[in-house]
Amino acid sequence: MAPTSTIDDARVASRASSASAAPTRAPRGHLAGLDGLRALAIAAVIVFHLDPDWLPGGFLGVDIFFVISGFLITTLLVREKRSTGRVDLMSFWTRRARRLLPALVVVVPVAILIARTVETDLLVGIRRQALGALTFSTNWLEIAHGSNYFAATSPQLFMNFWSLAVEEQFYLFWPLVTLVLLALHRRLAITEGALATLVLGVGVASAVMMAVTYDPANPTRAYYGTDTHLFGLMLGAALAIAWTGPTRAWTTTAIWRERRSWLVGGSLATIAVLLVLAGEGSAWTFRLGIPLISVATALLLLAAVERPGPLRSVLELAPLVWVGRRSYGIYLWHWPVILIVGQDIPTSAGTQEFVWTRVWAVLVTLALADLSFRFVETPVRRLGFRGSLRHVATSVRSFSLGGRRVVTGTVVVLAAALAFVVLTAPDISRTQQMIEDNQARIAQQKDSPAAAGASTPSPAANGRADTRKDSPSGSERRKDFTMPTGQEIVIFGDSMVVGAVPALEYYFPGVRIDAESNRQWADGLSAVAAADDSLRRAVVLAFGTNAGTDPETVEKILAEIGDKRMVVLVNLHADRLSRIGGDNAALEEIAGEHPNVTIADWDSAVEAEDLQSDGIHPSLGGAHTYAATIRQAFADLSEQHTGKKVTLKDLPRP
Repeated sequence: MAPTSTIDDARVASRASSASAAPTRAPRGHLAGLDGLRALAIAAVIVFHLDPDWLPGGFLGVDIFFVISGFLITTLLVREKRSTGRVDLMSFWTRRARRLLPALVVVVPVAILIARTVETDLLVGIRRQALGALTFSTNWLEIAHGSNYFAATSPQLFMNFWSLAVEEQFYLFWPLVTLVLLALHRRLAITEGALATLVLGVGVASAVMMAVTYDPANPTRAYYGTDTHLFGLMLGAALAIAWTGPTRAWTTTAIWRERRSWLVGGSLATIAVLLVLAGEGSAWTFRLGIPLISVATALLLLAAVERPGPLRSVLELAPLVWVGRRSYGIYLWHWPVILIVGQDIPTSAGTQEFVWTRVWAVLVTLALADLSFRFVETPVRRLGFRGSLRHVATSVRSFSLGGRRVVTGTVVVLAAALAFVVLTAPDISRTQQMIEDNQARIAQQKDSPAAAGASTPSPAANGRADTRKDSPSGSERRKDFTMPTGQEIVIFGDSMVVGAVPALEYYFPGVRIDAESNRQWADGLSAVAAADDSLRRAVVLAFGTNAGTDPETVEKILAEIGDKRMVVLVNLHADRLSRIGGDNAALEEIAGEHPNVTIADWDSAVEAEDLQSDGIHPSLGGAHTYAATIRQAFADLSEQHTGKKVTLKDLPRP
């Protein structure tokens, strides 16, 4: 997220220090290069949120922000203490409030009202989200709720506010800790280097906690936790303590002067590689990637503020400074805008239309952030809360009586509308409701006679009725690659299958479905093994949405099924998961090694209207596309082995 420590804060602190009788030099009001680093970080985050495939590690831009925030806040605190002999905590926290709250109290209600006009699913859990946003507790509320930052079944309008919460919690407690550290430094004559090492040790402990608590099925606890995501903030703080000391973070040494260019080049290369390669599905991203990008950022930051040079010149370019100064507003607005535009103009990832909607989302975000910067954030920083309210009140009083009534009426109507929208927001999305209904339908199916393999003619097959029950197993089974009927098919899967149950039963009457939400390939292995000899002669496997493709487990499942059954692997599609391409490539490779296995190419078949608001699960029409894709895969596999064309009956969509 965009760090909430800005140039203006430094200037405020500078003016306060200059007004004091301190004998030392007042702190500088501008730290060169920080705006440029902010701009690069926010760009990475936005590209990731536009489409993770474009920059798989873009979410690590948040950790770049954390390093900057830790460095700048600690620098301001240390300099104020040394310049004035004290730290005015109330003034510090007031500046934080002036910086954070104005834009936030605009974004939250405006985004909620606009989202309601576009898609009600965007408001699922909005009461919890709004509470977290306005109290800077989003990260802990979402952890308690069991949310998953990287694989949410319903899009969260304020999902990105988790990092605002981490930073604000840091701003609340870190000044107190800093005062204790500075007191130790003065009374016990502890060096700046020792203090920096102590602070860095806290960051290392946090990184270790992230590595230990990381859960590949849901990394949210490790990623959202303030305790587990402190490394960047503490590294920045440690660097600030060392940099404000006599050694200037050892930049006065011969080693730094000799190796500075190599360190800068290596840091830039490290950041670039991590942003491109460190996807959210890799454990090493959380155990090594986050610390690495934090260290690389710290070195770049130090090189930028230490002295003028090519790096600082680039980071001080006008476009980067413009974006960097508005990075907070850009961060607040970009994710709600992306979701709202995506729902208002549905498109499929990878299409030209999708790219244009993303361009439009960026333009809208920049425009809103600039308006916020000019007319909300800057006035409050300059005039304060009371001064801003007086200015607004004076402006309204200058209106005619009719104008004042219009303003008052508009405010009342919008407040009432906001209250109504928040109070009536759904608790679960239509996608989740559909999954729960279909899960109950699966449970009923298991208790019905059809689950035992009752014979019913299938309109979706090649025209012949089939009264066979489950085929024999082991040595008694013969290879039969004729087009299977519904009674000969069993489907194992996750929520994708659950969401398509009615369509699957429509296309394959008599089909047996064994599916549950949040399943992974390991659960599929258990389900197939439990089926044992009752396995039908045609098997569909649809897993991977929740935790990706596990080739080793897929191979174990295929070995359990054997080579005498027809097997269809359904590939994956998700608009906001960067790993999908790799997962599907792995499935293709596996299918290519087994003659009895083929791919149902759901990823290629899906259209924008085939998806629910989460960009993952099939809509009503998408469920029919999903089932039809599986049916076509069986037909292709049959033709491949029998040499006989399979004529599929056209089934009207309801």
